[in-house]
Amino acid sequence: MQNPTTDTRVRYRERLSPSLWMLVTAAVAAPMLTLTFTPLGSLPALLIGVAVALALIVLMIAGSPGIRIDGTVLRAGRAHIDARWLGEVTELSGEDARIARGAGLSARGWHLIRGGIDGVVVVENIDPADPVTSWTISTRTPDRLAAAIREARETTMRP
Repeated sequence: MQNPTTDTRVRYRERLSPSLWMLVTAAVAAPMLTLTFTPLGSLPALLIGVAVALALIVLMIAGSPGIRIDGTVLRAGRAHIDARWLGEVTELSGEDARIARGAGLSARGWHLIRGGIDGVVVVENIDPADPVTSWTISTRTPDRLAAAIREARETTMRP
């Protein structure tokens, strides 16, 4: 008997790392902390300021969530769902994305939204046992993510 092969290739991968402005904001902590700790001496104050700013930048980058489609599984941050439970995929940018992140945000949906990232993909969840009705995911390339979700969904429909 032949062993069934599962499709485990990575169809899409993106890390929602902070924008350049967020990193610059974290770097501004260095001079502020240096001024705060100057009573300890200029060298220790400078070292503390630089160390804390670098730690903030590293934590922001390391803590940024990722989006992946491994085979037929969509992973966004810590959540995951099989593509067979995904319905209509809508890719949004500009004003439509702003509305989807704000007034158009589903109260029963699952959200992975990051500031500074314009694009959004909204995916319908058709699992009858899941109380979540949709997934709203920030992405820098909504067209590529939507295409990868559609491809993974089509793979689950093949016999």
